[in-house]
Amino acid sequence: MLDERDRDIIARLCGDLGEERRPFLAIAEACGVSEEELFARIERYRAQSILRRFGAMIRHQRAGFAANALSVWVIPEAAIAEAGEKIAAIPEVSHCYQRPPLPDWPYTLYAMIHGQSEVECHAVAARIAAMVQVTDYQLLFTRREFKKTSRQYFESPSDMPIA
Repeated sequence: MLDERDRDIIARLCGDLGEERRPFLAIAEACGVSEEELFARIERYRAQSILRRFGAMIRHQRAGFAANALSVWVIPEAAIAEAGEKIAAIPEVSHCYQRPPLPDWPYTLYAMIHGQSEVECHAVAARIAAMVQVTDYQLLFTRREFKKTSRQYFESPSDMPIA
């Protein structure tokens, strides 16, 4: 069960890390715990499967990746697990998901490809197609980003319900 301090910590971990030299120390201080206790609690969240992973969200345009495409693939059900693992291992792919096909949309595997140009994204998709031996796919290029944020599980420390 999460207590008020756990909720405070989780709320702050869902946000952006500060630009401080030790951003976790700043979070710990804001939550009224030591940095060591913060790391112990984070480890407890991981051990209890409350926290699955902790990662960085890169603003790909600012990092020099001017193009990205959602690639959608028609993969037979029996081949999805193997194809998904192979595609997910490609460095230019940041996300890879299985979804059910729809009557007018047969695509079952989705992967976000990042590159410095649309031509580069097409080349990555061609590599993937050869690797998984699938030719039925489409690339849907991003034209405009409306939102890109991390999921906030608690609005703010002061608004959090107490367990």
